[in-house]
Amino acid sequence: MMSSTVSSRILSSARNSIIVLQGKGRLYSRYIPNRNQVKWKCGFAKGPLSPFVLSWSIDNVFTLKKAFRHTSTEEEDFSLQLTSSQINDILRADEFSHKIHDFDGKNANSVLKFESNQLAANTPNEDRRSAATCLQTKGMMFGVFDGHAGYACAQSVSQRLLYYIAVSLMSQQTLEEIEFAMERMKPVLPILQWYKHPNDMYREVASLYLDHLRVYWQELLNPDVELGFSVEEALIYAFKRLDSDISLEAQAPLENEMMRNTALQVAFSGATACVAHIDSVHLHIANAGDCRAVLGVQEEDGIWSALSLTRDHNAFNEAEIRRLKGEHPKSEEETVIINNRLLGILMPSRAFGDVRFKWSKELQHSILENGCDVEALNIYQYAPPNYYTPPYLIAEPEVTYHKLRCQDKFLVIASDGLWDMLNNEDVIKLVAEHLAQSNVKKPRMTFQKPASLGYMQSLLRHRKARGIGSYDQNIATHLIRHAIGNNEYGEIDQERLAAMLTLPEDLARMYRDDITVTVVYFNSDTIDSYYKENE
Repeated sequence: MMSSTVSSRILSSARNSIIVLQGKGRLYSRYIPNRNQVKWKCGFAKGPLSPFVLSWSIDNVFTLKKAFRHTSTEEEDFSLQLTSSQINDILRADEFSHKIHDFDGKNANSVLKFESNQLAANTPNEDRRSAATCLQTKGMMFGVFDGHAGYACAQSVSQRLLYYIAVSLMSQQTLEEIEFAMERMKPVLPILQWYKHPNDMYREVASLYLDHLRVYWQELLNPDVELGFSVEEALIYAFKRLDSDISLEAQAPLENEMMRNTALQVAFSGATACVAHIDSVHLHIANAGDCRAVLGVQEEDGIWSALSLTRDHNAFNEAEIRRLKGEHPKSEEETVIINNRLLGILMPSRAFGDVRFKWSKELQHSILENGCDVEALNIYQYAPPNYYTPPYLIAEPEVTYHKLRCQDKFLVIASDGLWDMLNNEDVIKLVAEHLAQSNVKKPRMTFQKPASLGYMQSLLRHRKARGIGSYDQNIATHLIRHAIGNNEYGEIDQERLAAMLTLPEDLARMYRDDITVTVVYFNSDTIDSYYKENE
């Protein structure tokens, strides 16, 4: 974690990278990048996608104040001063919370509520999030997706993966009903009920996506396929199948140029994923990459602890190193991982998309040279060094099962932008303290007359100790605030916080990553009832 002098270092480096021009009563600034620096961007094809309703959605509708943030140092006023109100507007712009009702009006849900938020460093944000209830099976799902080389892959996976998981868990009868309705062009049973923020980029399922999802459930209806996946099997199969479909879509000779461009952008960008499936007391976590899921546990004596339910898939995971080396010839032992990166380039060792690390060189060349405008699509043609025996990257998740107990209070799922700044224990401590503060009833402020200065100071100390006037009601916002604003003592440094939020887009990614956080609170009464009923 950076020292308390980080604010001045941030300001200094920002100023050193800027030429200031004066004119007409205002200052213009232009960022001067390193002449050898290559800017990596990935656009996303624009245009309407064919609507097909396979879901219900619940939107949190509210009026959003326009938050202050530099979009570029290119001829912009460069001010590093933010008011508390402006800071809050930026931090709270994408926060979302939802209280969960009973699943079917009869059975209580083990999820009480969830709170989520995002803060971008890249422009646009390359992280995505998803939350939904399975309508034809049991359970809820929560996902965090960390994109790289653009947001296209994370966007696609966030919209599609939960459908693949839900379909994998369906009974044969339900799948037959859905296929029967499709054949006769009748309304299809809704598969998911989505919970999403109005700012979340979301489109209804595209025709191509629906076609491939339908092919998937038709294969599951094949008499030769044995239905009845366990949750773990369904999660693994869904991850792998979606990644396979992403690869096939980029190879298909699509007549629709917009869909073809989108398919290429999705396949050549990448995304890590962490998804939680919660059904009663049964919690499954499927993780591919370096997002993370950590459980907040409170013992009877009140002591809190962090229980990690995922392992980062990168060069710091010895099991991953052994797996990678075991999948390639001995002659590649020294080149599979270079400088703690896959082939010296990629940090995560598992991800969706990223066909550059999966396809043969010949296939990549064939696809990109077949009338594809790679420059317009921001797809950069390069061959990773020491690229001999692909694939080097997989999307198969590592699945962890945990049976919820009464002492399991909440689950934190977040992209590595959070974990780069705060460790597991810090995050659980912050959530636990926030939870304790929210449970404390605010005392009524009474004043003795006349009120002395010492008495007022005592009241203020008491108020601070009781957590009154806490910055954020949304715990995800609270975590993001601490992630980018903490000093070495774990306290919010307002100067640092303002500096981190006002850095222009050209510089922001140098100091922090996109951050996405979802915190799921469990219903202890429901969990307790489960164990009493099953004694």
